[in-house]
Amino acid sequence: MTDLGPLNYFLRIHATGTASGMFLYQRQYATEIIEWAGMPTCHPCRTPVEPGAKLTSHGPHVRDPTLYQSLVGALHYLTFTRPDISYAVQQICLFMHDPRE
Repeated sequence: MTDLGPLNYFLRIHATGTASGMFLYQRQYATEIIEWAGMPTCHPCRTPVEPGAKLTSHGPHVRDPTLYQSLVGALHYLTFTRPDISYAVQQICLFMHDPRE
């Protein structure tokens, strides 16, 4: 085993040590997901899902379901440091088997 020094970046998670503990963040990873999804001009919002919105399994199929599934997987990994998006990611995970527009 080799000591690589203090933890800084591992598995797309940045780590910063403080006097009270360790701060983990995935800002660069979140930016990469936004660019990968083709949404670099989007702006943050207070709630990632509109309250009371109902997703449905009706409508046209997504052109590339593997892209949808990959993005959902990436967002799921992002919930480790961003629990505030867990509900929104859970809602889109319900449609992984048959994604719709």
